[in-house]
Order: sequence, then C-alpha cells, then structure tokens
Amino acid sequence: MGLLSIHLLRRAAAGLLFVSASAHAAERSSTTASSDRQLIAQVARIETSEAPTIDGDLSDSVWAKATVIDDLKQRQPDYLAPPTERTVLRVMYDENNLYFSVYAYDSEPDKILVKTMARDGSIGSGDNFNLIIDPGLTRRNAYAFQVGASGGRLDALRLNNTIELTQWDTIWEARSRLVADGWTAEVVIPFRSISYIPGQSDWGFVFARTIRRKNENDRWGSVNPALPFTDVSEGATLTGFHDVNAGIGLDLQPYIALRAKHDWSAAKDGAGLSATAGGNLFYRVTPALTGTLTINPDFSDAPLDIRQVNTTRFSLFLPETRGFFLQDAASFEFGGRLFRRDPDDTQSNNGRPFFSRNIGLVRGTPVSLIAGGKLSGDYGGFSIGALSVLTDATPFGSGQLLSAVRVTRPVFSQSTIGFVVTNGDPTGLTRNTVAGADFQYRDTTTFRGAVAQADIYYERSFSSTLAEDDSYGLSLNYPNEPWFGDLTFKQVGADFSPALGFVNRRAVRLYDASGGYLVRYRNAQLRTWSVTTRHQYFTNLHGGLESREDRIGTEVLTTSDHDVSVELVNSFEHLDATFLAPRDVPVSRGSYDWTNLFFHWQTSVAKPIALLSEITCCSYYNGRNVQGHFKLNYRPNQYYDLQLTYDPSFIRLPTGNVDVHVVSLDGVVNFTPDMQVGIQAQYDNISESLGFLARYRWEFLPGSDVLIAIGQSAIIPGTDFRVKTTQASIRVTHTLRF
Repeated sequence: MGLLSIHLLRRAAAGLLFVSASAHAAERSSTTASSDRQLIAQVARIETSEAPTIDGDLSDSVWAKATVIDDLKQRQPDYLAPPTERTVLRVMYDENNLYFSVYAYDSEPDKILVKTMARDGSIGSGDNFNLIIDPGLTRRNAYAFQVGASGGRLDALRLNNTIELTQWDTIWEARSRLVADGWTAEVVIPFRSISYIPGQSDWGFVFARTIRRKNENDRWGSVNPALPFTDVSEGATLTGFHDVNAGIGLDLQPYIALRAKHDWSAAKDGAGLSATAGGNLFYRVTPALTGTLTINPDFSDAPLDIRQVNTTRFSLFLPETRGFFLQDAASFEFGGRLFRRDPDDTQSNNGRPFFSRNIGLVRGTPVSLIAGGKLSGDYGGFSIGALSVLTDATPFGSGQLLSAVRVTRPVFSQSTIGFVVTNGDPTGLTRNTVAGADFQYRDTTTFRGAVAQADIYYERSFSSTLAEDDSYGLSLNYPNEPWFGDLTFKQVGADFSPALGFVNRRAVRLYDASGGYLVRYRNAQLRTWSVTTRHQYFTNLHGGLESREDRIGTEVLTTSDHDVSVELVNSFEHLDATFLAPRDVPVSRGSYDWTNLFFHWQTSVAKPIALLSEITCCSYYNGRNVQGHFKLNYRPNQYYDLQLTYDPSFIRLPTGNVDVHVVSLDGVVNFTPDMQVGIQAQYDNISESLGFLARYRWEFLPGSDVLIAIGQSAIIPGTDFRVKTTQASIRVTHTLRF
C-alpha cells in the first residue's frame, strides 16, 4: 500500500474513532452480551382429537390449554425494552404435531404491512414472526419457520450459527388473518417433518416478531443484538416433550413428469416429447436419523443460477438449490466459520472438502443422477451425514459413484469435534479421496459473558494423478458489542485437490483480520453507527505477497431501516502470468496497486419501492473501472413482487476496454399462499445469452404439488435475436406418509 493510502487510512480511522467515542459516551445504549437460557417454558400436551383447525382463527377452545408466552423483549431498536405492541404466543403439541398460535396485537391495525404471500418469498418485507426450533438442543443448528401477516411462509435451515439456507423445504402449514386489533396466525409442524432425539424433553427455541413499519424486533430468546440473526446459541428452551409419535417413519414422494424440448437452431429437430417418473423415499431409522433414497431425481423446481460475469481471476461460488442435497444439510457442514456459504465471499469457501453442486455437474456440463442414498441426523450422541450418488455417463466416460461422510460429536458444553471423508471424481478421470477433521469451540464464560469462538480444521487429499497435499486453518471470532473482531488463517496446498469440494486458489496462505466498533442508539434517528476495518493478505507458500486488500469504512443504519456505508479500499495484486478480463482483454504480468471508494445505499424493504445501490470507483489494475450493483424491488401488496437487478462494469485498460452489463428480472404473482406464478429472465452482454423461466406451482396438499415450467434460451448478438432452445414440463408430485 502506498504512503498516501496509509496516511488516508490512518486519518480516517482516527477521525471515525474520535467521533465514535464521543457518540458512545453520549448516547450509546447499555447493550452487552447476555444469555437467555434461563427462559424456559413447559409445553402443554393435548389429545389428537383436540387438534385445532389451522385457519388463522384462534377461537378453537383447545388454545385455552396451551402454554402462553408473552414476556418478549426488544432486540432492536431499544435493546431489552418492553415491546411497543403486545404479542401472545401459545404452544402445545399432541403425539403427531407441534402447534403454535400468535396473536400480534397492534394499536394501529390499518398500518400493518401486509406483503408478499409467496412460498419462500420476501416475507421479511412485511409484518411477520419467526419460530426457530432446535430439537437437538445443539445451540448451533435449527429449523426456522417464518410467517407473514399475508399468510406467506418460508422455511429454512440455520447452520452452525452463521448460515441460513432458505432453499430447504419441508411439510408444514400456516394460516394468517387480519383482525380488528392486529393479526393472528396458526401453525402446525408435524414431528415427522423435522429430526429430533427420542426421549429428549428439552428443545432449543426462539420466537421473534417483527413490526416492520417500526423496524422493531421483539423476541423470546436470543435477544442479544451483537449476535447474527442466524445465531441460536442463546436461545430459550421448551421443555416437556414426551411420547411423540412419528408413525412408522416412512414417506413416499413419487412424481410423474411430461417434458418437451425443441432446439430451433437444429434442422428438423422434433418436439422432444418424453415422460419420466421417479421419486424419493424417506425412512426415519429413528426420529433423529433419516434414510433417504432418490430414484431419477427431478430438479425442475430449482431456480436459475444467479447470472454473473467474472471480472476476477478466480472461479465463483454458487449456492446449492436442489432439495435432495439441502435436506439435513447441517449434517455435512465442516470447518465452522472457515467455510461460509456466502457467494459474495468466494475466498472463504476456498478449500471446502465437500460441495454438493459438483454432483451432477462435470466441467460445466449437467449430468443426470440415476439414484442416490443418504443417511443424516443424530444417533448415539453423534451427528451423522452420509451420502452416495450414482451419476449417469459423463462426457469423459461411464457413470460415477460419488460419496461423502461427515460425523461430529458435541464436546464440553457448546463445542464440537468431527471428521469428513469424500470419495470420487465427477469426471471419472481420477481416483480421489479427501479426509479431514475439525474442532469448533464456543465459550460464553471466560470473558465475563461475552462470546468467544474458535474453529480449526485439517484435511488431506489423495489423488491418482497428483501428490498428496493438505489444507488447514484457524479462525478466532469475538462477536460482541461495542467491540467485535475476527482473525483467520488458512493454507491450501499446491496439490490439494478435493474433487467433490471447492478450490479456486491453490498454493496460498490467507491471513484475514477484521474488526470494528459499533454504537447502538436509543430514541434517535439512528439505530446503529459503526466503523470497521478488514485486512486480507494472500501469500504463496514461501511468504511472497500475491494479493492484498485493506478496507476501512463506516456504516449508518437509521430507525427507518435505511442503510448507508462508505469504504476506502486499497488493493494489491501480483500476477505471475497474464490474466484475461472479460472479452479476453489482457492484464499483463506484474505488480499492481490501486485504491477505490465503495459506496452502499439501501432503502427500507418495507417501502412499496425499495432501492439498493452500490458503486465501486474508479481503479482496476493499471486502468480504471466503475462497477455497480443496482436493485429495485416493487412490492405494492401481497399479490405482486417484482425485482429488477442491473450489474454494470466499465473497464478501461491500456490493453483494451470492455463494458459489462448483466440484467435480471424476477417476478412473482401470488394467487394464494399455496399458488404462485414466478418468472425469471437474465441477460449478459459478454455471453450475449438470454435465459427465461416461468413456473406455475400449486401446492394442493401439504407436500403435494403441480409444477408447470416453461424455459427459453436465446442469443442476442447486437440487435439480432436468435431463438435457441424451448423447454416445457408438467410435473405432479404427491407425498404419502405412513
């Protein structure tokens, strides 16, 4: 980093810290890390004949027998203050199901924000609540069920207190309705839809209500605002579960599909009509351990991948979206915070031993899956994830059997130790095995109630074409307020090759340090104000610097939920070989040092029109680049949801210029909470390709649906429009439970 950049960073840091200290002394709330584990509720049990009708109407007399929880506290904006509106949660269960009712009182019911009711839509843009259930009392992993005032619902997995997978789906029901003094909802979650340990009477639990127009979040459990919303380590406890019946634990989910495919660029190409059938079988070996068998799996319900044009020299990370691989995904997570699923932080995934997207994809070419089996859940105090999938023939040879095994066990009070093994190469060109072990540590007692975390891992790859090599790392995390910080070290060997994992940079050592200071306000126009810094260095295995990124910035979050941040970013890259930017514009070998300004502005998602703007300006290697990310959301009511995204880059280099334009459109029309039409359209000017997908989905029974999908691809060179492939499918899926 140049002397001028260092001088600017030091002056900015000094000024920001001085203002931060002054504001902290004057206005900061008394936020400190605290535990909510003293919150315990005995859950009422009812007879199956008394089960309520799930329609959002709380007049069923059986709710009088339920356990009542109404002592919520604000998580934000006024930490630990009483809620501004009353909320009454009722909980009960019978031998088959867990039931919740919520009466969300509101003194201004005409101001309740009723937003999208799409399944897995943007439920958080309106008034809503979350039920977060940790049946194994892991304090790390949980199921999340979100319900909006519109009746919209979302289910997700929360993994390792850091990740939320909203692509996961299970069978459950929820109904909401507006009433004269607020809104009400009823929820039923079948025990067979989640994994739980037989005989364990205590379950971790968090309830959270969001009053969107006030940007108020009220909670029972996990009130600490210093922890991320995915963190369940300080959850409350529901106790009293016993004699739960999951039937024989067998679910059959067959499907039948009709498909048509026509390539307009191929002469005399027919309609490509075909019919296929397949399905899934789920058998609960125990209530906490599920065996899954899939035959000829169908992934037509998976969305289009996010369209990206890579302006870096390293491959990008795309998240998993297929249901078979998302089921019990927590059982396969490895390395804790050292491997995050954030697609915007690709380097944090470098060295991941298992990445399920590699199954069914060979060097960018899709490969069908013939069958797969999975064993996942908990048994005898161990968390188990075991997977084997048989693929169809690859472009390089016969089909492959690909496998992964992951086992962990809790140690101490909040920590885990485990191992992972993967075997197979999707291409079939090599024999490949990876074995590794990790330890994830969490401490809430040593630092006077503050949270301290540590993650460490080691893994080694064995290949028939490469030498054995390893990867290892260590992360220390202090997620508290007002001070917070994170330290990470990771090494990926030159020959480390996890064929079922993810590596985009070998022969490197990563040193990553970040930290900051946050001020939390009460009764002001500002909710939080923070100053942060991050320093990321990549060296080769001999200590030579290859990449560096130094950031310092500040962020303001208003009580109206508007977000503004500014960062000064200094970058360094040493290229041993020429790197090709988009359209093959070369960046010559050598060393480069440049500084950019990053600006972020986002309006509240509660508004009918919400805007996100991000601009990075104005340097790029030895040239210039203005890069943007713009998103417009239009949600006028619960029936319509439209999102337009535009990602431009204007690159100017001595060796050539290139403009990049990536545009995507996502829209949903909701007829009911169980019936939607969704569209996706994507285009980028580098590949000149257009992708379009329209899907109609009707869930006519829980776990059973009709899906109609139409896809279209085209090439748009200049002003020309060349239609490529048209695809259409109709699929009917039905779930039978025994």
